[in-house]
Amino acid sequence: MHFFQRDIETMPRREIEAIQLERLRHLVDYVDRNVPFYHKRLAEAGVTADKIKTLSDIQYIPYTTKADIRDTYPFGLFAVDRKKIVRIHASSGTTGKPTVVGYTKRDLETWSECVARLTMAAGATEDDIVQICFGYGLFTGALGLHYGLEKIGATVVPSSSGNTEKQIMLMKDFGTSALVSTPSYAYYISEVARDIGIDPRTLNVRLGLFGSEGCTVELREKIEQAWNLFATDNYGMSELMGPGVSGECRERCGMHFAEDHFLPEIIDPESGAVLPRGEQGELVVTTLTKEGIPLLRYRTKDITRIHYDTCACGRTHARMEKPTGRSDDMLKIKGVNVFPSQIESVLIAIPQVGANYQIVLGTKNYMDTFEINIEVTDAALLDHFGELEKLQKLVHHKLQTVLGLDAKINLVQPRSLERFQGKAKRVIDNRVR
Repeated sequence: MHFFQRDIETMPRREIEAIQLERLRHLVDYVDRNVPFYHKRLAEAGVTADKIKTLSDIQYIPYTTKADIRDTYPFGLFAVDRKKIVRIHASSGTTGKPTVVGYTKRDLETWSECVARLTMAAGATEDDIVQICFGYGLFTGALGLHYGLEKIGATVVPSSSGNTEKQIMLMKDFGTSALVSTPSYAYYISEVARDIGIDPRTLNVRLGLFGSEGCTVELREKIEQAWNLFATDNYGMSELMGPGVSGECRERCGMHFAEDHFLPEIIDPESGAVLPRGEQGELVVTTLTKEGIPLLRYRTKDITRIHYDTCACGRTHARMEKPTGRSDDMLKIKGVNVFPSQIESVLIAIPQVGANYQIVLGTKNYMDTFEINIEVTDAALLDHFGELEKLQKLVHHKLQTVLGLDAKINLVQPRSLERFQGKAKRVIDNRVR
């Protein structure tokens, strides 16, 4: 089954924007009539559907935030009667109430179509056996990829996360050809495979469909070398739909937005001002076709840049760069803005240290303290003080050059830091605030 929707994916930009404008006007009217929260917000801003004359008029619509979804918990932002909601997902809610999202039958069809589109662009086919190592449940990642991959005719193995040795056994016995997981878990599986005497490169896995957490180019290359596969990134979040908002094609020069379903903007995260095309800033997304819980100008907190030129693959939909971090994950250390991805890029380029690390922040004498625990790749190095000290100085120098900060570097035993089957938690912030 082929799922390259040529008419949509190679549509001229003026036609894409005409569809977006028509759908934006419909959406404003739809939420004005069906969601009391938006009726009030739009009235306060003096915005109605007939006042949206051009796409740039979206700037007059107020932003929606995660706090808005939590404040209307659980179903306050739903635009349809609860009887029309056929699926409910939610975020983990680790920082408070979970963000709850609902899907109509048509929403699930749209979701599957968007995921089918991006997995085909990444190189998945109906001949693939795809092992999904995301946790199944309220998290949108697993079921989102599941139904999209089934839509293209691929064979799906819903193995979920955890029980890593069994994952490897299934890969070997089933001939798994594509892996869905977080990048950090993909790398961890390759480590476990080697521990039990299996070279992951001898398995049949040729394609990685990674998401749910950031992945630097350096980590991607490390995963590709470990598995001998082609790794791609895809992007989404529960509030917008789940995976399927954007994804890489084989050219890997940005993640193609499904622009017929999502309208992206880039704003200054501090002032909220819309930035000119090509500028880096916070990604804001409007869901143009969702029925269950449509969102106007949702602030994702992800920092990225969008390109609008036609891709070498022929697709014309806008492409977003890999997010460099999140405005709410950005660490302010001694007055300096630091993204964990910057640290990861430096460490992965040094062969004597591993891809697993931990940032520990604290307070001493009212000042921030900044330590990084980093695994060495060879435990024998820890017994050779001179070589260890030399490596420590190298890592310290490279990080100081990139970050402009002095960090205490602790080199630790291989595999001594915690591994994660879902999103990796890299930061322990013990600072007194």
